[in-house]
Amino acid sequence: MIAGLFLLPAEIARADESGISFWIPGFFGSLAAVPSQAPGWSMTSMYYHDQVSAGADVARAREFQIRNIPANLTATVNANVNATVDLGLLAGTYTFETPVLGGQASASLMGVYGSNSTSLAGSVTGTLATPGGAIPFSRFDTIDSSLMAFGDLLPMFQMKWNAGVNNYMTYVTGDIPVGAYQSNRLANLGLGHWAIDAGGGYTYFDPKTGHEASAVLGFTYNFINPATQVQSGVDMHLDWGASQFLTKQIQVGLVGYVYQQLGCDSGSGDRVGCFRSRVVGVGPQFGYIVPLGDKLQGYFNVKAYGEFANENRPAGWNLWLTFNLSPAATPPTSSRPMFTK
Repeated sequence: MIAGLFLLPAEIARADESGISFWIPGFFGSLAAVPSQAPGWSMTSMYYHDQVSAGADVARAREFQIRNIPANLTATVNANVNATVDLGLLAGTYTFETPVLGGQASASLMGVYGSNSTSLAGSVTGTLATPGGAIPFSRFDTIDSSLMAFGDLLPMFQMKWNAGVNNYMTYVTGDIPVGAYQSNRLANLGLGHWAIDAGGGYTYFDPKTGHEASAVLGFTYNFINPATQVQSGVDMHLDWGASQFLTKQIQVGLVGYVYQQLGCDSGSGDRVGCFRSRVVGVGPQFGYIVPLGDKLQGYFNVKAYGEFANENRPAGWNLWLTFNLSPAATPPTSSRPMFTK
């Protein structure tokens, strides 16, 4: 039974400070608003690979963030940043049996462990202000930073409603900054500050034809980073997916996202300015429902995104492999025959 398929989108969030955001676009995808088939515990595991690069604007912001450029230096940076991230993510979700406001409620917590390798290479030129006057400054930076560690914790609460082929959802999530983070390190797996994100979505899904289309719109409020005294602006993100079930088990389609920072960065430690970031991504997806008997249902999904139209943010490509294990739907029992139209 496809209609009640539950997908927990488990992805690590990446602050617009230096072009990195709490929300990684692609967090939600196809079937995002469809309620679970059955209440109880479910588990989602995911492998995430991300390979991105950025030019001078992001490189300059990263140099400021890690305090590699003195405050009294007016600098021009001609450099590139490259990063490769490999993560394992695990999320546990409990779906409540008792309806809340006529909908299905669920709560989850996700943990992250993985590696981040980031490099920066290029020249820094400018004028250094000293008591004796301005002094020309020039150097070539080569920075390689890598680590393997735990990331932040990500709690989430969701509400979902079903009305025939129409499905609706709302959610609230956030970042608990307990992961590996140092403000003067180029590569991190923690965000360094608290964040809260909320939004809503819609899924059209017709089990008879196998047609499906989903979209989720959300907004992120970032709290100030106490280590850098920078507060990232409010972010907007739209994640979407469209797919066709070729059979009751096989799904193919497209996924995509639009990400735009709406508010400017601010705070006493901000040396870059407004620095609004943007990126767009699109790519294919494939899903397969794994038969696991009467009590459990498995779901495997692979999706990949190619990014473009980026501004003040790294861009490249990313790959997601997800496996979800959840209770299967239990047919209702009755002492009388059941008839359906």
